[in-house]
Amino acid sequence: MTEQSAPALKEIFNHARLRDIAAQTAAVHPGFDAARFLAATAEGLDDLSLMARLRRVSVCLHDGLPADYAQALEILRRLAPRLDNRFVTLVLPEYVAMYGLDDYDRSMAALRFFTAFGSSEFAVRPFLRRDLARGLALMERWSRDDNEHVRRLASEGSRPRLPWSFRLEALLGDPSPVKPILDNLRADPSLYVRKSVANHLNDITKDHPDWVMDLLEGWPLQQPPTAWIARHALRTLIKQGDRRALGLVGAGEAALVSVGKLRIAPAEILLGDALRLAFRLSSTSPLPQRLVIDYAIHYVKKSGGTSVKVFKLKTLTLAPLATVEITRSQTIRNFTTRMHYAGKHAVEVFINGECLARGAFIIR
Repeated sequence: MTEQSAPALKEIFNHARLRDIAAQTAAVHPGFDAARFLAATAEGLDDLSLMARLRRVSVCLHDGLPADYAQALEILRRLAPRLDNRFVTLVLPEYVAMYGLDDYDRSMAALRFFTAFGSSEFAVRPFLRRDLARGLALMERWSRDDNEHVRRLASEGSRPRLPWSFRLEALLGDPSPVKPILDNLRADPSLYVRKSVANHLNDITKDHPDWVMDLLEGWPLQQPPTAWIARHALRTLIKQGDRRALGLVGAGEAALVSVGKLRIAPAEILLGDALRLAFRLSSTSPLPQRLVIDYAIHYVKKSGGTSVKVFKLKTLTLAPLATVEITRSQTIRNFTTRMHYAGKHAVEVFINGECLARGAFIIR
């Protein structure tokens, strides 16, 4: 998701929200000049993006709070539970990132506190960029915290390619410093945390796929929480048909199946129409098989060439000599990240990394 893909998101910080932030801040700090804050935050508001509005709120809070950083943080700690939107609370860790880089211990303690109200994942990254070893040592301790929000921060904040944030170039080059954090979270009971760990590992597969698979091979994949992380962590490699990644999720062998004719309907569509894919999958094996089923659409580009996009379809265990009907419906519409053009679009079905069926549809 980008800010452009959902312009209404910036209305999280609309005039009513700004008035509420001003009122709540004045409630915990009577000396706060709410009128001055509102005048400063509302100026040219319509022209500001979501993140620009968030940063402006943090700047204007700073202008209205005590100059002493420790005193300001205490006020913000009292403010945090009074804000009624998790995204709005990001102004608090943003304040820390903007004004607390030179007060490391106090700032990191504040980020640990604020993350439970929204997330400190973006704000912790300037501290990591300044001193990676020190930051990761603290985050390793956070990965053993009783609070799931703090454990998630340890993983999410140290992702090398965190969306909406800058990349941590040192970790792009060498992911090994985060291994203790990931090891601690490999069987976390919280789905919220496991999603972050899987996304973190998927980030790393873009640059170091073998490192991730070496790591996962040493994890207890027989444990359901760990197996869940592995499946989602390897999703990019599995879509690419990586045989080793497929093996780690139990689908490394070629599928012994026959595929009935791939049916794609309607054969010609307009933007906004739903496309339906269907085929019959029959086992030719006397043993059960773990099957990872994906499909790819070769989208026609403006230039006339094509660009392929792989979609997850289904993962299943097919019983010996059993047959199953596979269907999927997908609405064809434009996104900011993908525009559609008229022409013939090839479709392929992959089972355990091998293309076993092909078809096509036309966008008019």
